[in-house]
Amino acid sequence: MEKDKQDLAAYYAQRAAHYDEIYQRPERQEQQQALLAQLTQLTAGQNVLELACGTGYWTQAMAQQAKSVLALDINPEMLAVATQRQLDPSVVRFQQADICALPDAIAAEKFSVCVAAFWWSHVKRAEQDAFIQQLRAKVGSACQLVLIDNCYVEGDSTPIARTDSDGNTYQFRKQVDGSTVEIVKNFPSDSNLRKRFASLARDVRVHRAQHFWLLTCRLK
Repeated sequence: MEKDKQDLAAYYAQRAAHYDEIYQRPERQEQQQALLAQLTQLTAGQNVLELACGTGYWTQAMAQQAKSVLALDINPEMLAVATQRQLDPSVVRFQQADICALPDAIAAEKFSVCVAAFWWSHVKRAEQDAFIQQLRAKVGSACQLVLIDNCYVEGDSTPIARTDSDGNTYQFRKQVDGSTVEIVKNFPSDSNLRKRFASLARDVRVHRAQHFWLLTCRLK
């Protein structure tokens, strides 16, 4: 695993026990609740593959009406928190997996929807096409993809520390142990998202609010 991905995994592993605090920010509640309702509707009656499920915050919403949810995360620390939600095991399964190298067994699951909340921003621009292509190879064409992520809000978001030659932006994040780590955190515009997915998907739709954006599409 390259250093950037190792740093990212280590960052989230340390934050696992306190990660849900981010969902308590009062200025985000209205938009956050709207996202939860929209996600529940999009996944109702569907067989869902969730990538980078983290603490299971979004899994819990989907579990209300989805037919099934397989929620993957690379961090056992995150999955330990997620399993404490005690979601219906006949609907939800949690599994440790590297979503950048999905297990071959995924291909046999027949997923109709794939969801990734707050993951796309951590995928480097040069790696985005390959990420979608390996996902499509596992879930097949016509699977609906749902991405949710952050918008950059001046004065609210962690400041951008630097931009590399490929246009990726980075932030410094403070670890629980007091150390600081630099992580990739991109904030794509609507036009960038549509351009990126133009050759990979159809029916690309982007919905943007102040703090969050949501993209839906069908993989080709």
